[in-house]
Amino acid sequence: MKNKTYLHLGVTLIVSACAVLMFYDTFFQSRVLLDFFDKLMSVLSPVIYGLVFAYLLAPIVDFFDRGIQKVLPKVKSSLVRGLSILVTWICVIALIYLMFSILIPELVDSTKTLADNFESYYKTVYNWVNSLVENQTIFSDDIYSDQVLSALNGYYDKLVKWITDTVIPQAQVAIVAVTGGIWSVVIFLKNLLIGMMISVYLLARKESFAKQSKKILYAILPETPYRRTLRAVSEADRIFSGFVRGKLLDSLIIGILCFICCSIFKFPYTPIISVFVGVTNIIPIFGPFLGAIPSAFLILLVSPKQCLYFILFIIALQQFDGNILGPKILGKSTGISSFWVIVAIVVGGGFGGVLGMFLGVPIFACISSLVNWFTNRSLTKKGVTDDAMFAPAPAPLDEKKD
Repeated sequence: MKNKTYLHLGVTLIVSACAVLMFYDTFFQSRVLLDFFDKLMSVLSPVIYGLVFAYLLAPIVDFFDRGIQKVLPKVKSSLVRGLSILVTWICVIALIYLMFSILIPELVDSTKTLADNFESYYKTVYNWVNSLVENQTIFSDDIYSDQVLSALNGYYDKLVKWITDTVIPQAQVAIVAVTGGIWSVVIFLKNLLIGMMISVYLLARKESFAKQSKKILYAILPETPYRRTLRAVSEADRIFSGFVRGKLLDSLIIGILCFICCSIFKFPYTPIISVFVGVTNIIPIFGPFLGAIPSAFLILLVSPKQCLYFILFIIALQQFDGNILGPKILGKSTGISSFWVIVAIVVGGGFGGVLGMFLGVPIFACISSLVNWFTNRSLTKKGVTDDAMFAPAPAPLDEKKD
């Protein structure tokens, strides 16, 4: 008995010492652990691509499974799964080709037009500021007006200098890196292709992988922790699948609708605006504003009247998304209030940028679900089944009279 106690104590000390050393090295020394982690992620990037592809495409494969089984009920399940995966990837590749063949050329043309008209747009803004200065009494003195206009000229000179000295050289370096370092592009495409192959294998045997994972988990954990782990994984999958897949589909539909409607209304820079609106729509709450503000400013430089129409159109589009399309696709996948959604976006954006803002909501929803489960379990153990005891105490009678 003493030997086991000493063994557990020795293992605990060794693990604690290793954890302290790794923590110290990670934050204060050569960061060997982080370098190893980066190298590991680079090596496993094809596997990560495959896992992401398989996770996103699994519901589509299941949908085609059910459809093919209804049409061909006597076909083997393995053949049905193979046909479902084939049809799914054909649809994905066709959609990607359609986007590249239609959207990308339009996007390039709009970008060129925007760059060519940059100087005329500056003059437009300059004239607006000039007229504003002349019409405001606070700037009636020539000294103040000259200061404002000279400041505007200074900002323009700094912007031109930044584009000439920084943006263009870095763009040239990037072009040289892409054209000269073709090997890196080949490696990326190779990893992407391997990831697609891995996703096919994962989708074909996803039930078998799930069964094997459960067996390993059951062999490691006792009965009760095993059941709790399965429930936790199921809840996390429900939250992530409902939010991530749903939000990507919702943003794709909004981007396509924006492109169609802007083309009908003949708004300028329709491809760029559609990409802005569609991509930023994946960010809850703040996304529509992040995409609409720069888009409205671009249209304002061309036509203030069309800018007003565009703002009204975006309001209508976001109302349709928030009240009809979004709830139909997302449902109640997160289960957290708007306040905690904002907190998750702010925290996620601070740590991970745009991707953190997107993934922060489902991660926070998983944490919230875990906290709620732990709280309810602890209260049940204490015999508390009614929330009435946690309600605010009623005000005293004399305060009510006041």
